[in-house]
Amino acid sequence: MRLVYHPAGHDDDLRVALVELEAGRWRTARDLLSKTDGHWALRTSRTQLLAVAAARSDVVSVWLDEEPGSYDAQLMSVRVAVERALRAHRQQHPQTPEFETKARRDALLAARRAPRDPVPWVCLMALAQIDTRQLRREHRLLSDEPMLPSGPWGLLYEVNQRDPYNREAYHRVLQFMLALDVPRAASLAAVVDFSWSVAGQRPLRSPLLLLPTYAVIEQRRARVDPLWRRQWAAEPALGYTLNAFYDWFQKVPPGLCSVADLNHLAYALWAGHRYWEAAEVFEAMGPYAAREPWTSVHDGAAAADPGEALLLRARAESLSYAHNHRPRAGPHP
Repeated sequence: MRLVYHPAGHDDDLRVALVELEAGRWRTARDLLSKTDGHWALRTSRTQLLAVAAARSDVVSVWLDEEPGSYDAQLMSVRVAVERALRAHRQQHPQTPEFETKARRDALLAARRAPRDPVPWVCLMALAQIDTRQLRREHRLLSDEPMLPSGPWGLLYEVNQRDPYNREAYHRVLQFMLALDVPRAASLAAVVDFSWSVAGQRPLRSPLLLLPTYAVIEQRRARVDPLWRRQWAAEPALGYTLNAFYDWFQKVPPGLCSVADLNHLAYALWAGHRYWEAAEVFEAMGPYAAREPWTSVHDGAAAADPGEALLLRARAESLSYAHNHRPRAGPHP
């Protein structure tokens, strides 16, 4: 089958809005966001993806100029400012501090204007990864969890007050930990401890049940181990994967699942030899795919795109197994 690499996945409305933004037209994005007011998870994910597309042009500035009283236009301006600051940081641009300062100021203004909206606080969490030495006090607060390092826990608290278990906020914590100016082993250990802590709280119907999968993938990026795949079929990795399958994937419509999360879950199930469950995830994915985790975990197969080759192999093996076998009966972990 022909794979479609698009971050919108099954969200057709978002896909149309992204096309319009890239063409310099903002009204479709405005109408899209007006329908998400109060649906914080959807609002968070949509504004983040819209900002990635909008950061390459002045389309949001035009929208804000034409509708200066629009909070959604203001919020998208914050999102774009954060995206540009993060890009500048990754590129080691000399004006990164200026980009960061503007984005931080804009996020605080938006937070004051809309106290119930978690997105401005998520934006502040995203900016934390620029502070690799934890110079800002808000980025080095002590955690209530003794195993976790200091970090932006106050910002995470503010997000949770508005949208408990906000997906992007927790993933921003992982990015913050990985960006710290500390030994790689220490940051990876913190990422694993944090992911286990979050998943251990068993947030029902939450993609954060998948957080340990993301943590293990980060470990794979740090080292090459020919026996690495074996851990997916053993505890604790298998237990966390099955929790995500039963308590998130099977309880949430596929249209509300991010392409990235579905691909990570499909990989973890396939690697853990849970082919029946993996087949169900691949069926829900349809043609939509993500480069990760496949690009980071492929075994170096001789192919023009070894990551895609692994994805297609895992998909074929899982669907073939599901076609030829009945589902395995087993207790919910």
